[in-house]
Amino acid sequence: AIEAAGFLMGADFVLGMDAAASEFYEDGSYNIDGKKLTNEELTEYYLDLLHEYPFKSIEDPFDEKDFRSFSNLTAKVDRSIQIVDDDLTVTNIKILKKAIDEKAGSALLLKVNQIGSLTEAIKAAKMAFNNGFNVMVSHRSGETEDSFIADLATGLCTGQMKSGATCRSDRTCKFNQLLRIEEALGPKAKYPKSFDSWKNYI
Repeated sequence: AIEAAGFLMGADFVLGMDAAASEFYEDGSYNIDGKKLTNEELTEYYLDLLHEYPFKSIEDPFDEKDFRSFSNLTAKVDRSIQIVDDDLTVTNIKILKKAIDEKAGSALLLKVNQIGSLTEAIKAAKMAFNNGFNVMVSHRSGETEDSFIADLATGLCTGQMKSGATCRSDRTCKFNQLLRIEEALGPKAKYPKSFDSWKNYI
C-alpha cells in the first residue's frame, strides 16, 4: 500500500511494533504461532524481523518484569532502532531509573495519566532525555477527544507521538492538533529528515 501510494518503505515510512509481550507470556515462555519460545529464542525472532523488515521501533518486546531480556535485545540492536519501555516502566521514575541503569530499553513510552500527574510525567521525560533515552508521548486504550498529548509531544520536543490509526475521532483529533500547531508556527515549524534526527528533536 505504501509503495502503491508512491512512497518508499524505509525512506518515507518505517515500521513500529507494539509487541505487548506480557499478553503472550505464560509459565516462563512466549507463545507465538503455536510455538513456545524461550527469552533467547524470542530475541532471535525479533532480530530476524528487524533484518527482514524496516522496523525502527519495538515496544514491550518481553514480559513486563523481564529487565534482563530487554537489556539483551537493546545491546544487540543498532542505536537507530529503539526498544520502547511501556509496561516495563509504567512512566514511573523509580522503575525508569532501574531500566536506565540496566540499559533495559532505549526509549520511554510516556503516559501522563499512568503516573498520575503532568509534573511527574515531565520529570520522567527529563530523566529519560538526560540519560540518552528517546521519549514517545502516548495515548491510552480508552481515550476521549482531548488532544493535549499533541501539545505535550511538541512542548517536550519528543519528535514522536503514539495515537493509533486515524480511524476514530479520539485519535484523529490529536493529529488534527498537530496540524493546528504547524499552522500556528508557520515558517518556524521545522521537521528533521530522518528517523535518527527526529528522535528527541529540538
